[in-house]
Formats: sequence, structure tokens, C-alpha cells
Amino acid sequence: MNKIKLEFDNAVGEKLAGLLELPERMDQVAGFALFAHCFTCGKDIAAASRISRALAAEGIAVLRFDFTGLGSSDGDFANTSFSSNVDDLLCAAEALAQQYRAPQILIGHSLGGAAVLSAATRLDAVRAVVTIGAPATAKHVAHLFSEQADEIRQQGEARVQLGGREFSIKQQFVDDIESYSSTGAIRELDAALLVFHSPQDTIVSIDEAAKIYQAALHPKSFISLDRADHLLSRAEDAEYVARTIASWVSRYLEAGGAGEDEAFPDLQDGEVLITELNHRFLRGMYSTSHFLRADEPARYGGSDLGPTPYDLLLMSLGSCTSMTLRMYANRKKLPLEDVQIRLVHERVHAEDCVDCKDKLERITRRIELVGDLDDDQRQRLLEIADRCPVHRTLESDPQIVTELVE
Repeated sequence: MNKIKLEFDNAVGEKLAGLLELPERMDQVAGFALFAHCFTCGKDIAAASRISRALAAEGIAVLRFDFTGLGSSDGDFANTSFSSNVDDLLCAAEALAQQYRAPQILIGHSLGGAAVLSAATRLDAVRAVVTIGAPATAKHVAHLFSEQADEIRQQGEARVQLGGREFSIKQQFVDDIESYSSTGAIRELDAALLVFHSPQDTIVSIDEAAKIYQAALHPKSFISLDRADHLLSRAEDAEYVARTIASWVSRYLEAGGAGEDEAFPDLQDGEVLITELNHRFLRGMYSTSHFLRADEPARYGGSDLGPTPYDLLLMSLGSCTSMTLRMYANRKKLPLEDVQIRLVHERVHAEDCVDCKDKLERITRRIELVGDLDDDQRQRLLEIADRCPVHRTLESDPQIVTELVE
């Protein structure tokens, strides 16, 4: 799988840290998902990482990120609220849309489930929502610090032990979750819903799953995670969730995967279109009936999700050379069984000017001809290689006219 670090700003300009899990090839991506982790957890918690990796293996790209003040994200957790978590989700969705594609799937674990239920109604591209061990409303988490309720009310905040770590909970957080005590947002959900919950969950009762399911309109589904704990600590439980999501969500995603994430443009024969797929180097390349991607390697700031422009140039010359050789061999009935062509582009110093600073562009093309060919036939095929149309175009020093489209 491919992993790409993705940073973006929250609503107040603080940097949030994300990790995008992708299949090996971009043309394998059936859809993009956004994962919201559990309360006070982080993007690298076992359940989040396992589910994301397993979904990527099934063709679903997943962005998981640390909410403000947690993990590698900037900000102070004490100054956050459930509302700010929802805002973080919206910012993550916007970043994903700008650099790749708007998420069609929202996945939320525990309180993250309540967050995606709230955020989904504000994201037009979302077609499916998944909750895992989630409460029906954000107010449910108040029981985690009920013993400190008086201190929070009197002092404005209190230190609370959550998941083995200590956090500051302020009155603003308590007041905020009070405003999320209704399941109204669930009923307004305009997306398919899948609810996962374990009957043995001791952190969030399965009764909460029943509330979510009852509040939602169809299409909706419920799956019991029998014998699983709240955090999905066992790898097999997380992988089961991922496989089930991938199968269930397939009917709600657009057919054809990432290679058809936009309608094919109206192009004339021989015309191509290049579009931005993110604000770095990833580009979509369209002909009248084909779609490809170009990118740069990660070491140069790209995502390495497609060939570089120079790779494509060499591929163009190499494929044209191979086609030309095959056409000639077939016409002349030569015993050519296979053609292997390797090309390298270099910038080298002029051989007759060792001390000069100017460099020359050089493409080295190495051709392997397989078959029972004599020396004359091999030499003739080598000559024919220089007659391929792309070779001739490169040697003709073509005029390139650039025009600005209003």
C-alpha cells in the first residue's frame, strides 16, 4: 500500500496531521473515505490504522488524521470541543477534495462516529456513512467525567483520566456536548448508513447503536461485532470491519473507480487534456477515450502515483519505436518474436567541450530484438527504429505555440 502524509489547516489556521492510505496503483481506487478516530485517541490507534490499511487493500483510499491537539496535530486539546471536531472533519474533507477527491465515505469510531453523523449533512459528496461502536449523540461522553462535573462547573476545568492519559476538560466542552443531545442530524442524513457495534462493548452500550439505527432513514444496515471490544483490539475484528465496509459500500460508489472520476471531456481527435488532480504534481491526462496520471516521485514532493513527464516522454518514444518495428517486421515477414526497448534520458556535457558548462539533452535507446534474425535483418530493424514518427518529431525541433485561453 502507499502512504502519503497530508497536512492541512483547521478552522483557526492550526496544522493538522493526516495520513492517506492508498492502493498500490491509483487506477485501483474505487472511492475516497475519511476516518474519524475515537475520543482522545489518534489517527495511529490500532483500529484506525488496521481498518485504513485493509480498506486500501480493497481499493478504498482512506484519510485518517489527528484532531486538533492530539497526536501530531497542532493546537491545545483543552480548547477544543465536539463542534471543533466536526469542523476538523470538514477541513479534512476540503483538503482531500482539493488534493485528490472529495470523500464519498465517512467512517467514525466511537465519538468519531457521532462526529461523522453530524458532518455528513454538510458534505454533498458523501454517499455512505459508517459508525463503529459509536454513541448516538455527543452528550453520551459526559459520563466519562461525571465525577469531575462539580469541579469543572466551579473551577471552569478539571484534569480527567481518559484511556490511561490525563486531559483537561473545560466547561466549554461540557456546554458544547449538551447542544448535541438530539438524534435529529441522523434523521436528516442523506446517505446510506452502516452501524457496527459489539454486544460486549463496555464503553459505549449497544443501546446507542439501536438509537442510531432507529433514528436513521433507509437505506441503513446493522452488523453485530460479536466478541469484539470497544477499541477493536484484535486485528481480525478490524479487518472484518474493513472487508464488510468495502463490500457494502460498493453499491453506493460510482462505477469505474478513479480512472473515471470525471466525465470524459469533449475532445477532438488528436487533442488531449491535462487537469490538476491535486495542488502538487498529480495530473490527470485525457485523450478522447483514455485516462492516465502523471506525477513526481515522493523525494521531489510528489505522490509517486504516476509516471513523471520525462517517463511519459520516454514511454512515448519507446512505444512508437516498438510499434514501428513490429509493423515493418510483419510486413516483411521477419522472424521477430519480441521487442524489448529500454530508454534513459540524461543531461550530459558536450563531448567536444569538456570544460564548458553547457549541457546537452541525450536519450539513450537500447533495443533488444528476439528471434532468429540474421545480421542484415537486425541492422535494417535498427535503421527502421529511427523512422518512428515520435523519433522524427523530436528530431525536427517542432515549433511549440502557447496560447492563453480566456
